[in-house]
Amino acid sequence: MATGRVFRLDAGKPVYMSYSYPMPSPRIAYLTGEYPAVSHTFILREVAALRAQGLDILTCSVRRPRPGQLRGPAERAEGEATFNLLDHAKQPRRLIGAQIAALKTPRLYGRTLRKAWSMRGPGLRAGLYQLFYFLEATVLAQHLKVQGVTHLHNHFAQASGTVALLAARLADIPFSFTLHGPADFADPKLWRLDAKIHEAIFVACISHYCRSQGMLASLVEDWSKLRIVHCGVEPAQYDAPPASGRGLLFVGRLDVEKGVPVLVEAMPQILEAHPDAHLTLIGDGPERPMLEDQVRRLNLSGVIRFAGYQSQDEVADALARSAVFVLPSFAEGVPVVLMEAMAARRPVVATRIAGIPELIEDGVSGRIVPPGDATALATTVCDILAVPDRAAAMGEAGRRKVEAEFNITQEAEKLAALFQEGIPA
Repeated sequence: MATGRVFRLDAGKPVYMSYSYPMPSPRIAYLTGEYPAVSHTFILREVAALRAQGLDILTCSVRRPRPGQLRGPAERAEGEATFNLLDHAKQPRRLIGAQIAALKTPRLYGRTLRKAWSMRGPGLRAGLYQLFYFLEATVLAQHLKVQGVTHLHNHFAQASGTVALLAARLADIPFSFTLHGPADFADPKLWRLDAKIHEAIFVACISHYCRSQGMLASLVEDWSKLRIVHCGVEPAQYDAPPASGRGLLFVGRLDVEKGVPVLVEAMPQILEAHPDAHLTLIGDGPERPMLEDQVRRLNLSGVIRFAGYQSQDEVADALARSAVFVLPSFAEGVPVVLMEAMAARRPVVATRIAGIPELIEDGVSGRIVPPGDATALATTVCDILAVPDRAAAMGEAGRRKVEAEFNITQEAEKLAALFQEGIPA
């Protein structure tokens, strides 16, 4: 028997547990561009849920998390335990050692290098980056072999997906990935989504919309690999009484694609109907200075608060204090933050894009508005604030939806079954 010690999340709190399993045990490596990160708590949650089911998960990140990303104890614990690829690849001795190790199987090295080159985008710069991805893959492959990894899974289909595909080839282990969007679909030819789906033993698609875009980018004979596995939440972590008050809440990157300028533009109209309304923006990003300037120009400084990055627990507390959750995005997959808000029994307002209608039934578990329409957004928020009983009913319907279809425990069970199917005998 072998033993290990990992953390899991219990009602949002990190709990350490010991476990044992018969040898040999399958060991699954997770890779993403930046892990852990406050904007990707769903990956942290998924890893914890898989570990709680007894799977041995080794976490890897291309980049070390940026300052401010490790907000809570769970994030800090994972940050300490995660292999940071670029930290090792930038060490000449480690990089050269990885090349020497990979060259012990020269045919595999050559085939993988040719595969990397065949997947390059147009232009010299794209070709150069592809060679960098190959070098990173040799370092990751060596780490996977040393750690006895038997399966490599990646989140997102862009650069880290390329590194994962190449590293799995070099390590001679199965490869799979989770397909999200919208960035995964922005340029599927550049990121060779077709090649990645073809190479993978399965692809976890977070929504039917996501699966359809994967089908659009891939060969018909590969469509059976595209399986629906939702991102999920722990409903108990976000349980809260029905909403009250006039507090609006947004959680996400302060970026144009999240549509926050539209929400700020809608606030004066909301204030006309509900003078005590106020808005909290949780998150940070490149457009924060522009948004702060917009708030000043509209004389909303006393109404809109910029709260910056927050931990999972802090977001849960903010949801419990809010009356309506608003996400006016232009581009999304199926936002986990909407699931969190619905689990907290908050009426939600979001835009009719991508997989959002798979989560929100308009008028039942929330409201859906056209993207980019500040007037429609303001009118809808005002309607919700005007009828508290209807808002409470939406909140209850939203929680039932999340409990039934977006519970991380049941979604992790689906993913664990796919991993078991893909492990070589």
